[in-house]
Amino acid sequence: MKRLNLDLDQAGKDRLLQLNELEELRNDAYDGSKIYKAWTKTFHDKHIVKKSFEAWQKAWLFNSRLKFFPRKLRTKWEGSYLIIFVSPYQAVKLQNLKDEGTFKVNGQRLKPYIDGQALQRNVESDLLVDRIYFED
Repeated sequence: MKRLNLDLDQAGKDRLLQLNELEELRNDAYDGSKIYKAWTKTFHDKHIVKKSFEAWQKAWLFNSRLKFFPRKLRTKWEGSYLIIFVSPYQAVKLQNLKDEGTFKVNGQRLKPYIDGQALQRNVESDLLVDRIYFED
């Protein structure tokens, strides 16, 4: 009985101290999770590629229809479609080049169409830059 602390005032103070330490640990964990979420958001946003479309540009359309038996190596990008109009909120009006039909889609479902001539120009400019860089 002598080992037990029967002083209620001292036991109450010890208990309040323990509760305050627990509250500080909880606040530190909350701040740490807030910092981690902000860091992961900036990391994610840094890797997002901004796509900007203009009228009379060609684009690919992502085919999001559910297929019961999809082929393994079949691409989900269709087209080439011609962009007629781009609204400020990324709603894009497309024209199908095969049957001349028009429809609206979300701009997030598109990616720019690069034809062979533009691709050839990019490859040539990259080779030129590499040649200039390595000759110095």
